[in-house]
Amino acid sequence: MALVPVFATAQETGQSDPLKVLDEAARAVEAAPKVEVETTPVPKYWKNSLQTKLDFGQTSLTNWAAGGYNTISLKTYIDGNANYAKDKMFWNNRLQLDYGFFYSADKPVLQKSDDRIYLESKWGYQAKDELYYSINFSFKSQFANTFEFPTPSAKADGSSLPDGEEYTTEDWRAASVLKSGFLSPAYTNLALGLDYKPLSWLTVNLAPLTGGLVIVDNPLLRSSYSQPLKKQYEDVTDLPKLADGSTVDGNVYRAVKFEFGAQLKVDFKVNVNDNFAFSSQVVLFSDYLDDPQNLRVNWDTRFDWKIAKFFSFMFTTNLIYDDNVMIVTPEEKAAGLQGKQRIQFKESLTFGFVYTFSRQ
Repeated sequence: MALVPVFATAQETGQSDPLKVLDEAARAVEAAPKVEVETTPVPKYWKNSLQTKLDFGQTSLTNWAAGGYNTISLKTYIDGNANYAKDKMFWNNRLQLDYGFFYSADKPVLQKSDDRIYLESKWGYQAKDELYYSINFSFKSQFANTFEFPTPSAKADGSSLPDGEEYTTEDWRAASVLKSGFLSPAYTNLALGLDYKPLSWLTVNLAPLTGGLVIVDNPLLRSSYSQPLKKQYEDVTDLPKLADGSTVDGNVYRAVKFEFGAQLKVDFKVNVNDNFAFSSQVVLFSDYLDDPQNLRVNWDTRFDWKIAKFFSFMFTTNLIYDDNVMIVTPEEKAAGLQGKQRIQFKESLTFGFVYTFSRQ
């Protein structure tokens, strides 16, 4: 009853309605011109990516007339990139890791199919147009020992195989031959030169000043990779031998050999579309200190074909020719002959699960 006179009095005295005042203020704010604030995007100098791949294979045979063996294989691949670019400078880093093994019923031991560590880091500064000063570092080795498994000629204890029995896992391991291992060998080099980038998918690097180390940590493998003799044995014709007199002691060889020469590296990488990519790298090295006319060749190629969101085919080839690596065939070994330089070649076709983590 008391509110009616008060409201009437407010209208009579000319005071404004509070709700009406608020409404007019809101309309005035909406009608006011909007001021746009320009924001400068933060530049991104790093581009990172990580691709992982897992391949699995299995074959099982039961009463299979055509013959064959039960097999299981597993292979994993990791490819990580971290690239930096700002103004005239760039710094590219790449780490590739491969590891795979398989089991076949005809040889009751696990055998490696792939084992690779490859790290590459390159810094460059633009000199003119497509030409860059560059410093390139690389490291290449493997994770674990690699063995060859020839058919045993006797049991692990040296006795003959009894009739009706088969060689056991211990017998196969006793007959195995060590071929390589972690840091046996390992290759490192530091190359100073020029990068030429005439096209976005092609880079040619010429480094007339390239120094590197060949590391063979295991004494049993040093002669196979032509490591130099230690100083105290360089002028000795009758080198010390093992107790049975059959083999020169690997400790007479140095674990590390220094190389200094020139390197030519060609990188080719093209993405045909979102599903198909091809890359290739050729590296030629000439050692000024040891037969510079004999080039060391490393040629790697890789095809990636993505057939679904998480599945892909990958085909890789690796070709190596190294004048310092002696390859012994089974026939030469049986005849007691020494190995010689040969072209090494490996190819692999895999299908499996792939996932890529990337951050631009």
